Amino acid sequence: MKASGRRAETRLRLFSAAVELIAEQGYTATTVDAIAERAGVAKGTVFYNFGSKEALFTGLLDHGIGLLSGALSGAAAGRTALDALDSVVMAQLRFFEEYGAFARVLLAEMWRTAWQDAVAGLRRDALGVYAGVLRRAVAEGVVRDDLDVETAAAAVFGMVLTVAIERKVLHPDRPIERVHATLVELLHGRVAAG
Repeated sequence: MKASGRRAETRLRLFSAAVELIAEQGYTATTVDAIAERAGVAKGTVFYNFGSKEALFTGLLDHGIGLLSGALSGAAAGRTALDALDSVVMAQLRFFEEYGAFARVLLAEMWRTAWQDAVAGLRRDALGVYAGVLRRAVAEGVVRDDLDVETAAAAVFGMVLTVAIERKVLHPDRPIERVHATLVELLHGRVAAG
């Protein structure tokens, strides 16, 4: 394996360890020592790869938001606007089913002032997928033309994030398809033209 491949693998292990610990105990309580131990590396490896705990967390947010945005964009591609909206909701549910710790970190930690660049990236990239789909829906005439697309995109994203966490924590046996059907029924009933 090339050095760059080993470094990428190490960074992914550090991201995984950090997100699990931060989801469990919060950013402030999570130490570099604990991250290194969970990742199975020396403490110096964290500093070599990121320079600081803050830089590790920023990298973690950027990495996770990139994965999420890619999943949402892929789900929206090549569909009519309402089909794309339904697919993006399912993609977000599935993403947070797979990356539940990241969902908890987003909900609990990323709204701190220190992470405003990450919040801007989330708005631009992940919520931007929802906004783009909703703009298409307005243009196709299947959504009210007076819809505040940016607010609606944030509301839908937040709704799906909250429901995904609630399902994982309180109702893990509830089929994801049932959750998805409820969410899209709510969306279709509230944003559809007519």
